[in-house]
Order: sequence, then C-alpha cells, then structure tokens
Amino acid sequence: MAQFSFYNSKQHGNSEIETNDISRNSNDHVPLCSINDVQLRFLVPDDLSEVRTLCQDWFPIDYPLSWYEDITSSSRFFSLAAVYNLAIIGLIVAEIKPYRSLNKEDRGILPDGLGKTADIGYILSLGVHRKHRRNGIGSLLLDSLINHLTTAERQSVKAIFLHVLTTNEPAILFYEKRRFTLHSFLPYYYHIRGKGQRDGFTYVTYINGGHQPWTILYPFL
Repeated sequence: MAQFSFYNSKQHGNSEIETNDISRNSNDHVPLCSINDVQLRFLVPDDLSEVRTLCQDWFPIDYPLSWYEDITSSSRFFSLAAVYNLAIIGLIVAEIKPYRSLNKEDRGILPDGLGKTADIGYILSLGVHRKHRRNGIGSLLLDSLINHLTTAERQSVKAIFLHVLTTNEPAILFYEKRRFTLHSFLPYYYHIRGKGQRDGFTYVTYINGGHQPWTILYPFL
C-alpha cells in the first residue's frame, strides 16, 4: 500500500500544491514498527514545531505559519497524529463544512436536494514519514477519520472528498482501493512553484446514506 502527502492551500487563499515523494524510492521501505505499536492522538499547540518540520520534509513549499497554528489548535479541523516512540510519524487533517459553501469546482458531488442541508468532509492533508510508509499507517489514519464522520452525531455528513494531482498515481491507487471514485477533472488546478500549472482530480466517497447525483446509469454503476 502506498502512502502519500498532499496539501491544498487554496482553502487559505494561496496557490494550491500537492507533492508525492514516495514513488521515487519505493524499494527503500523498511518496516520499523508494528501497527499495534502506533498510537493515535489529536494534534496540540505544542506539536507545531514538529509538524512544521515534517511538512517541510514532505512538501516543497513553506506553508504559512497560520496553517500550522490552525491545525494544531483549532477545533475546526480533525487533525490526528500517528505516534511511535513519542514521535509523530503520520498525520491526517480534515474539516467538515456545509456543502453549500463549497467552491464552484467542487459542486455536483451531491444531488441538489440533498446538498441543501448536508455537510461534507474534506481531506486537506494525509502524510506518513518516509521510514514508516507501507506499514498501514495511512489506512489507520483514514479509517479513523471515516469512523469519526459516521457516528450518530455526524449523520449530516454525506460524503468525503479530496483533490489530487493527476500524476500522483500512488495517491490515486490508495484512494481507489479505499472506495473513493473519480468525480471530476480539474484542468490547471494546481499552481506549483517553479513547475507551472498541473491538472488535478476530485475524488469522493459517500457515507451516511449520501450518494452521487442521479444519472441514467446511477445506481447501476
């Protein structure tokens, strides 16, 4: 199973960027820990420096300090860390937002009638330390988010979605194995510093009775 990292900074008014640094050295994997030895906990303000160092390793960009402050302190975000030997080796960051507040390019994930009152989960970031990839940590983090969003208190959340570079094959494979499906193609969606514009995809999975808009083929797909 491939693990990956991406960050969508459009939510903060900046150019969007996503990077994948795992497919280049897929033979370097060494299973340094058992999944049973990994603990999960939410990020706290004291994690800011450690998380910032990890993200600087995972992504070729200096993210705004405000982003790190938000994900380590704001209850707006579901910011979960995977910890091994007291060190953070993976994290997932997501948020719940009203479907009606989505950007234009993200509309159409839900039927109009359902979308009027529904919420939707958005994955901003999922990353695992390169020394611990392919140990199931990415799946553990994603499962924790899905479990969080399928409780009785969060039945209003009808879908989980994300953006991904069209060239990020490990990420696409990972999500497709987790029952995420391609929703839309986003031409020139990413603006990567020094590398110009890149195309993206939107991937989505449905939860709590949510479903894609009705078509001639749905629900027979």
